[in-house]
Amino acid sequence: MPQRIAIIGGGLSGLTTAFYLRQQNPDCIVELFEASSRLGGVIGTETVQTDAGRFVIDLGADMFATDPSAAMQLCVDLGIQDQLLIPDAKRAGAMVVHRGRVVPIPEGFVLMRATKPWQILTTPILSPAAKLRFLTERFQSPQAELAADSNHDLSVGDFVRHRLGQETLDRLVEPLVAGIYTADIEKLSLKATMAPIVSMVQKHGSLAKATLSRRRENVDSTERNSAGARYQRFRGLPNGMGQLIGTLAERIGSEVIQLNADVNRLRFDGRQWSVAVNRSHGAEQVFDQVVIATPAAIAAKLFDSIDLTRPGSVDAANINAACQTAARGMASIESASAAIVVLCLPKSQVRRLPDKFGIVVPSAEQRHALAISFASHKYPSRCPQDHVIARVFFGGALQATDLERSDDDLIELAKRELGELIGLEGVPTIAKVVRWNNAMPQYHVGHLNRADQIESAVEQIPNLQLATNALRGVGIAPLIARAKAIADTIGR
Repeated sequence: MPQRIAIIGGGLSGLTTAFYLRQQNPDCIVELFEASSRLGGVIGTETVQTDAGRFVIDLGADMFATDPSAAMQLCVDLGIQDQLLIPDAKRAGAMVVHRGRVVPIPEGFVLMRATKPWQILTTPILSPAAKLRFLTERFQSPQAELAADSNHDLSVGDFVRHRLGQETLDRLVEPLVAGIYTADIEKLSLKATMAPIVSMVQKHGSLAKATLSRRRENVDSTERNSAGARYQRFRGLPNGMGQLIGTLAERIGSEVIQLNADVNRLRFDGRQWSVAVNRSHGAEQVFDQVVIATPAAIAAKLFDSIDLTRPGSVDAANINAACQTAARGMASIESASAAIVVLCLPKSQVRRLPDKFGIVVPSAEQRHALAISFASHKYPSRCPQDHVIARVFFGGALQATDLERSDDDLIELAKRELGELIGLEGVPTIAKVVRWNNAMPQYHVGHLNRADQIESAVEQIPNLQLATNALRGVGIAPLIARAKAIADTIGR
């Protein structure tokens, strides 16, 4: 009999798991249940045709990292690797708001490392005292939490403050890191989000010494030509990231996918799983394996819903305890919400349009916008040459009250922010708001221990796997890697 597998969740994790299961074993029966009316989770693209021309608008992520290699390999496996786009290198880099003005982030500064220290010494972003403090980083002792045998964690804020000083934290690191994770850096786990940085300090004793060693080994060439992020190590698609979701869905097959299918209860009889959809009181669908590929809060409810009727020879008490541990652990992972205001603007209406990919905004500036991304600077084919696509981000862990505003109010707020920062005037060709509620898991201090406990509990539940961005990485590539690993495990 072919194996029957239920995948709960039609985001990137669920779709990737389904694709690799079907690729490895075409005879297996896969059913994918998505509670909403669309696939992709927080990934999606809209194409809008106007009198001004065609606009390709990403509603979430607009590119993915090539390292780790899982996303690139997925594109190869889907046969779309020859369509991948490299961001426009001429505009690579980011800017930061400093005392109300937009200024370049020092070249070679990536997250919290300066691969070109002299650029730090000449930037107007830092005061002379902050620059001097930055130069003393090599003499700062490693924090006890970073000892190789330590199970303790610390926040990104505490780490950077100790190594680089408060001003560098406030003016450079905080807006870059918080922009990636929509997080409070005073709560954000260093070990869960910055593992390479931790390894560098453990091995070399300081970021400066690690950077010098990497320069000698010629492994920092990409970073030395970056400002804010390593944009050369990213890729996009001609029709936006929604093209990846659409290709996955096409390769999986429409007969596998059920939309508007809300799984609300799971039952395990010691051998097989029964799945109840849309609060059905009638027949349940029976499967050999279940993959939960949902956000943390939904996964917590699913674990809590598991019914161990007729457990047979399995240890029902231990499995029930594992389900409750997993449920509590997933429920304890907080999430943040965000809104993206998309403005498609005639370039003639922007008096000071930066020639970089985006702008990050420190909390110290006391503005509403968290960051601004110029999507059409990365990929010029996304809109007519005389337009620019600006995406203005609001909300996150620290400015959630802005999300209480109406769409119209957020659009006006975005226009005002762009007016003050880059000289926006006039009326946008397109203006729309995209809301992602409770979509960004927060990796707070101690997150890795929490993830270990959850994963240990899930291992005690027979024939059930967990694929989620709430545990081991919020990026596209880590999610794909985890999904493929699950498919490999089930397919063995």
